Amino acid sequence: MFDQELVKKIRTAFPRAEKDLNGRKRAFFDNGTGTLVCERAAKAEAKARIDCSANIGANFDESKEAMETVKAGREAVAEFLNAPSGDTIVSGESATKLLFDVSYAIGKECKGTENVVITELEHYANVSPWNELAREGKIKEVRFARMNLEDGTLDFEHLQELIDSNTIVVSVTSASNVSGTKIPLERVSKIVKETKAYFVVDAVHHVPHGPIDVQKLNCDFLVFSGYKIFGSHGSFMYMNPEYMENLKPYKVKPSAKTGPFKWESGTRNQAMFASIKGVLDHFLWIAEQVQSQYEGKFKEYTGKRRAYKIAMDATQQNENELSKAVLEGIDDAPGLLNIPKVKIFGITDTKRLDERDPTFAFVVDGVPNEDVIKHLWHEGGIATRAENFYSYAVEVFKQKKVNRISLVQYNTLDEVKDFLKTLNVICN
Repeated sequence: MFDQELVKKIRTAFPRAEKDLNGRKRAFFDNGTGTLVCERAAKAEAKARIDCSANIGANFDESKEAMETVKAGREAVAEFLNAPSGDTIVSGESATKLLFDVSYAIGKECKGTENVVITELEHYANVSPWNELAREGKIKEVRFARMNLEDGTLDFEHLQELIDSNTIVVSVTSASNVSGTKIPLERVSKIVKETKAYFVVDAVHHVPHGPIDVQKLNCDFLVFSGYKIFGSHGSFMYMNPEYMENLKPYKVKPSAKTGPFKWESGTRNQAMFASIKGVLDHFLWIAEQVQSQYEGKFKEYTGKRRAYKIAMDATQQNENELSKAVLEGIDDAPGLLNIPKVKIFGITDTKRLDERDPTFAFVVDGVPNEDVIKHLWHEGGIATRAENFYSYAVEVFKQKKVNRISLVQYNTLDEVKDFLKTLNVICN
C-alpha cells in the first residue's frame, strides 16, 4: 500500500502526471490506451539513442554497448516476469505483431482439423491472429468461451467444455482492457496442461497493475507492450525455450537460427530495451520504499525478482483503494454505483476488487458517450475517451462504444473525486 508521501514521490517520477504539455492541470485516466512515460525510462531511452545508436555485432564501443543494452533489457524483463533467463525474452514492434508471429509459426504445424480456444473478453490482438489461421484453413475453427454478462467474468465451465483433444492453442487475456476483469490464469493453466495445447497469455492490459510469474502460470507465451507500462512503444514476449527452438517463425535466411533473435524481424531497437529497463528500475525503487511492509513475504523469490513482486503487489493494493473509491464514492462525491443513470460493465462488488484491475467501462443513460467524454475533459480536466478499444467484449456487451477510465500508480484519490463530481453533474 502507498502512503500519501509515496504517491507524491511517484507522481514526480512522471513529468506529465500533474500537468500536460501545455501546462494544463488534468487527471490522466486514459492509461489503458497508453500510460504516461516514466522519467527514468525516457532518459535511459534518450541516452541509448545517442550513446549507442550503432548496430550490434561489431567490435567498436558503440556497437558493444548497444548489445549490452539489449542484453540488460532482456534480463530485466525476465526477472520482472520470473522467466528463467533473458534468453527467453523476444522483442517486437507490438503485442499484436508478436501474437501474429506465434500464430503463423503454430499454423505451420496444423493439419486443418485443430481448434483454438479463446474468450469473449479478448482484445482483437488476441482474436485476429487465430481467426486468420481459420480463414486460411490452417485450423478448423476458433472457439470463444463465454463471458458472464452480469459481471464480465469468464464462464469457466464453458471454457472447459470447449477444450478437447483437437485444441492446439488456448489463448487468453490476463485482464479485460474494457471491464478490468481478470481471468484466473493459474486455473486455466491446469486445464491446458492436461492437454497438448499451447498456453498463450495476453498480459498487455494487466502488466502495470500486479505481479506476473510465467513459471507459476506455466504458460508457453506471454506478451506485453512497453507503452502500456510507462515506457516506449514496442513489446516483449516470454517464450518457452523448447518452443523458441522448435517452432519455425517466418524469418530471413541469414538471421539467427536459435534464441530470441530467431524470432525478431529486422534490427533491434536498443533504445526500447533501455526504456523498459528504466521502467523496471522505477519498480525496484518502489520496492525499496515499501519493503518494510513485506517482511517474511514473497520468500520464494530472491533479489530483484522478489523486489518486483513486492513493488507490484503494493501497486495492486493501492489501486484497489482507487477502485473502491470509483465504485463507492469518496467524501461528498457519489461513486459509479450510486449514480442512477450509470451502467457499469464488469465487477462492481467492492469485496471482489482482487478480481479486477482499476479499469471501468460505463455508459450514461440518455447521454451520448461523446458528450460524456467532452464534459469530463472541459469541465473536470479528466483525460479519457470513448470507443470500442479494439475489444471483442464491447461487441458482446452489445455496445458500439463505451466510456472508459483506467487508473495506474500515479493516479490519486483526489483525481477520482474530481472525476466523480464532474460525472455527477452531467448525470443529474
